[in-house]
Amino acid sequence: MNRKRISALMLQGTGSEVGKSLLVAGLARAFARRGLNVRPFKPQNMSNNAAVADGGEIGRAQALQARACGVPPSVHMNPVLLKPQSEIGAQVIVQGEVFTTASARDYRGLKARLLPKVLESFSRLSIGADLILVEGAGSPAEINLRESDIANMGFACEAQIPVVIVGDIERGGVIASLIGTHSLLSPKERSLVSGYIVNKFRGDATLLTPALDEIASRAGMKCFGIVPYFPDARRLPAEDGVALDSAPWRLKNDSAPARAIRIAVPRLPRIANFDDLDPLIAEPDVVVDFVEAGRALPLDADAIVIPGSKATLSDLDFLRAQDWDIDLRAYARQGGTIVGICGGFQMLGNRIADPGGIEGPAREAQGLGLLAVDTVLKPHKQLREVTGAETETGAAVSGYEMHMGETAGPDCARPLFRLAEDERFDGARSANNRIVGTYMHGLFAADSYRRQFLSRLSGRNRVQGASYEAVIESVLDRLAAHLETHLDLDRLLEIADGR
Repeated sequence: MNRKRISALMLQGTGSEVGKSLLVAGLARAFARRGLNVRPFKPQNMSNNAAVADGGEIGRAQALQARACGVPPSVHMNPVLLKPQSEIGAQVIVQGEVFTTASARDYRGLKARLLPKVLESFSRLSIGADLILVEGAGSPAEINLRESDIANMGFACEAQIPVVIVGDIERGGVIASLIGTHSLLSPKERSLVSGYIVNKFRGDATLLTPALDEIASRAGMKCFGIVPYFPDARRLPAEDGVALDSAPWRLKNDSAPARAIRIAVPRLPRIANFDDLDPLIAEPDVVVDFVEAGRALPLDADAIVIPGSKATLSDLDFLRAQDWDIDLRAYARQGGTIVGICGGFQMLGNRIADPGGIEGPAREAQGLGLLAVDTVLKPHKQLREVTGAETETGAAVSGYEMHMGETAGPDCARPLFRLAEDERFDGARSANNRIVGTYMHGLFAADSYRRQFLSRLSGRNRVQGASYEAVIESVLDRLAAHLETHLDLDRLLEIADGR
């Protein structure tokens, strides 16, 4: 591969959740604003938050990064996506399509076979690009995963791409993390490391000077900047479920008024695409409460949303183990509003059958019985972007489908949405219109539909507010300006160019 022809820079981290995804998004927007044709790339991602891209699926973070670049998402931006289905196994997506399901141990043997696909996607993505920003996964210091690595240094060495290490000072130990990461790399890998970035800093940056000197002395690495904590990062879609543990803002809204609309969401073990709730979280008078195991679902909530799941039957078992099925039936009896999205829609029905063992051993289970529908899981995954309107109010809506099941039954005669692409319908409603299900992810990002939904819950018309999509664009612009101020972007670009 001719690196002189491909300008590229790879951000690797001292660990997970150090802010690599956010930095790539911000750098992408910053360089795009300079007039460069920028593309994001992540060789391997692990996340159940996914997006539809040209008929396939990629990690949600790469879709956001593509947006920051101002280009449509492509399956080649994330050629390998792992979607965990259990503690030891995951669905393996290759260039947008389901390739296999593998345990963690079996996947280690697959990686060498997947490297050519990763390099092919990188090569295809480079056509017409001025700059490719590559994001690593986890940390290159995880030496137990080094064999056949395609996510970090394995890919960087194969493609001969310069690397910048990202350390997170917020979690503590950033000096040891940076020096330790560098020391655990092989001489060949160290030769690709151009320097490092300190992320999520709070306070007086001049106090770090002795630490930077020590890092330079011990590891010979140059600092390209100290990035102050960026609070508005919380407004951008999260990469994966770890965000629910590390970001308390997702669990409550301390500034919400007393008459806030309260929406409860059961925290399922295999929760997927929970960024469906982000537009609701962004509303100043809405509190979204992700209910953890051991807590009852609040019966005084204005609505309960059952989110998507990567393992519907397993998460349905978990839901019952928490007695949340009892809470949901009690909530339905008192006239509460329940919304099921994708896997949550399937759970609301009478029966879920998995005759082909899509999610594990072949079996079927009774659903919650709150919608008169049945679901059969099938191997073909529906992946498509959709637009349409709510059948009752005509409120415009858009989003995407990503599921491996077909749902039918009497309540589907009262669909939730009319879709424009092929004049078909989506979803189902109960007879009293209080319980609804849909396969459409991203529905709440549609401003008109979200306002109609919240107006019904609150009993009052909502004032026209800012567009959710406009908010995301504004945050990306501010993030780019933030990085322009605190990072040496000119030098990073020179390194990407091989200078």
